Amino acid sequence: MLEVEGVVRRFGEKAVLDGVSFRVEPGEAVVLTGPNGAGKTTLLRCVVGSDKPDAGAVRLNGRVVDEADPLVRAAMAVALDDVDFFPDLAVVEHLDLLARAHGVDEPEVLVDEVLEELGLEGAAAQLPVTLSSGQRQRLALASCLVRPRRLLVLDEPEQRLDVAGRRWLAERLLAEKADGVSVVMACHDPDLADAVADRRVEVGG
Repeated sequence: MLEVEGVVRRFGEKAVLDGVSFRVEPGEAVVLTGPNGAGKTTLLRCVVGSDKPDAGAVRLNGRVVDEADPLVRAAMAVALDDVDFFPDLAVVEHLDLLARAHGVDEPEVLVDEVLEELGLEGAAAQLPVTLSSGQRQRLALASCLVRPRRLLVLDEPEQRLDVAGRRWLAERLLAEKADGVSVVMACHDPDLADAVADRRVEVGG
């Protein structure tokens, strides 16, 4: 599904990533670990194509990842730390637009199901700017779940979730894997990593 081969990313003279390699098969989860500032987010941005490696390559089903490639965009559902929401659309409108843009069957039904699953029904009519940090995190995850996906790329998805929310997240990611979806995520929660990871990749500082 995904191959990361010898990825190097430098900022000035500092090599934030120095030859990172791993593979992810369908239905597998790779968890990126390491201290804050180690380069996990940079690596995820290289994985999704929003940042370019200085050396090495990232391939999705054998194709070099390009963020503008429609096949890449169709396969990846992404929630990174710089996720953008449509500022003038209510939560339900935001999710409905994403579902329709990706050609989902019965988008209204799916959006309602995801709103309920994420506990966002009461915030459905709110604009993203009015949400709490926890609600915005759940909206970012909901945005991944209202569209088709073969690969989930998540940057510390457990952030700002309570204990029940983290338990739900572990169960949901296991269900995604059972459906053949691959997962690559940065994670600081050892319980979540233990529950989900098939392999771990330590990203050094």
